Amino acid sequence: MSPVSRAKHVVCALSGGVDSAVAALLLKWKGYQVSGLYMRNWDQLDETGVCTADKDCEDAKFVCDTLSIPFHEVNFVKDYWHDVFSIFLKQYERGLTPNPDIMCNRVIKFDRLIEHAFQHLHADAVATGHYARTNLGDSFLRLTEEDVKRDIKRDESPVRLLKSVDSWKDQTFFLSQISQNALRRTIFPLGDLTKDVVKKLAVQAGMERIAKKKESMGICFIGTREFKTFITEYLDPKPGNFVGIEDYKVKGQHDGHFIYTIGQCAKIPGFPHKMFVTDKNPDTNEIFVAPGTNHPALYHQTCMTDSVHWINEPPPQLLEREMLDCFFRFQHADPLVKCTLTLAGEGSVIVSLEKPLRALTPGQYAVFYLGEECLGSGQILQNGPSLYALNWKQYHSGEWRWDPATEESTDYGQTHDFKKDTWDRWRNFLQGKFKWKDPFNGG
Repeated sequence: MSPVSRAKHVVCALSGGVDSAVAALLLKWKGYQVSGLYMRNWDQLDETGVCTADKDCEDAKFVCDTLSIPFHEVNFVKDYWHDVFSIFLKQYERGLTPNPDIMCNRVIKFDRLIEHAFQHLHADAVATGHYARTNLGDSFLRLTEEDVKRDIKRDESPVRLLKSVDSWKDQTFFLSQISQNALRRTIFPLGDLTKDVVKKLAVQAGMERIAKKKESMGICFIGTREFKTFITEYLDPKPGNFVGIEDYKVKGQHDGHFIYTIGQCAKIPGFPHKMFVTDKNPDTNEIFVAPGTNHPALYHQTCMTDSVHWINEPPPQLLEREMLDCFFRFQHADPLVKCTLTLAGEGSVIVSLEKPLRALTPGQYAVFYLGEECLGSGQILQNGPSLYALNWKQYHSGEWRWDPATEESTDYGQTHDFKKDTWDRWRNFLQGKFKWKDPFNGG
């Protein structure tokens, strides 16, 4: 690759990990003036009394020394606490299960960090180690002085967020709330590489220590602690009941609905059978549970989001027809599932999935794709009726069974149009004609 004619300044966000290290390396190879910027968001000590942020900062400095680029550090601890973590806690109190990584990218990394890089470090662009691409790439930095003299202007058409070449490592899910303004000024150098190539490049560049570093997993501020131990440091225990979804009887007690999430094994003390969380009521502090990890109460085919954040703009098909066929996921590593989006007012959508999914979780983000493009996302506010709610009479009479292995239901009685039934129940639910009270009210 030929170096740019006039070296532009790219500030690369460094985490202390191999991905961002190689992102900085590639930028330097391309001839850019590169600076490293470490972002400190959390100062909590781990169980050994060591601040992991300090260790990551040391590794980020090591990367900069190895690449002979300037090192900078910025402290966003206060911003992170007020604009990410406090919201995280409030949503858990409301019975939701939020995704702090998506929230952090939207509010901190692709807003505060970019603002800091441009205002204080005089950056021409920002780069990160995310596995993602854009249709613009780094072409916006390649205008020369001659281009400016010839009045060749920068492309101002909307920038599209595209999946990375490495489908397993693709991180567009976590970038699904990024703004168009941020995307226009960001480069993703790893978008065309696979993880194994990235590690090899790090070793070749003298950063074997970083390449061998254990990859961070899970939520950064929880670390290796059990979630219950972590969350009860910030939210007071609030005893309540585990309630069976099939008979509405109390199965045991818990220390707070916010400790559990949908699909999780409840581990009820003294209860002989494994029970799994199907729903929560934060008002009554009840957690509803069902026997078996694949109980039909855990499966939903519809959900409703809040106002969707479209990275580019709302797709024309959605505006013209009020419906859009695309693809959906609500967990980073889950396969994409075909879905239909229907406008539901104030920018929200109803998501109708091609097949029921297990443990659709309010608070998580419904992320939408069309081809290689990540369109954006909306936070799931509520689910439509579960397969159990739709078929409870037939389930208890033995006329209906759900087999998650084949993703099919078997109706031994009168057949019905499952998709139409699901949609009609969801519409009635929104209009207040369908309410879930107990398993024997016809819900």
